[in-house]
Amino acid sequence: MDPDEILLDCEERMEKAANLYHSQLGGLRTGRATPGLVESVRVEMYGSMMPLKQCATVSVPEPQQLLIRPFDVSQIGQISKAIQSSDVGLAPNSDGRVIRLNVPPLSTERRKQIVSRVKELAEEARVSIRNVRRDANKHADGLAKDKTVSEDEATRLKDQIQDFTKKYEGRVNSLAETKEQEVMEE
Repeated sequence: MDPDEILLDCEERMEKAANLYHSQLGGLRTGRATPGLVESVRVEMYGSMMPLKQCATVSVPEPQQLLIRPFDVSQIGQISKAIQSSDVGLAPNSDGRVIRLNVPPLSTERRKQIVSRVKELAEEARVSIRNVRRDANKHADGLAKDKTVSEDEATRLKDQIQDFTKKYEGRVNSLAETKEQEVMEE
């Protein structure tokens, strides 16, 4: 790998780690209804498992309610069953055409549990970013050892890798802070 490839790979992998954390936060329940709560629920349809967002539209008609409109109304029972067996913790109400999920307000204790989960996920994302940094630094050391680049170039490469690390850790930290405030305010 040349230095540019190392930097490109490093940035892509750090970006993926930050994006994964962002998507994980979307699935965490807050006091308000969001489609992200149920979009990743796996539903058995036509003999295979698929995410709910591929077999129904999820909308938010009211701040405390989700409305799920299946593409195929005959599969409404399967969707209800999948939501009940998931760890979302919401009870589906079906009228035969749509499913309504009422999102109850969170207790203070539950809010604190969610905030601790946000922190756990943030730490996992930061560890993943640091692992990418470690791998990229190993590649940079390898280039210097093989005399492909000079020691000064390897040091500059490591500095750029550290800049990426700070950038993506900062992004994870700001996402975590925003989500914590969102959970505790409602």
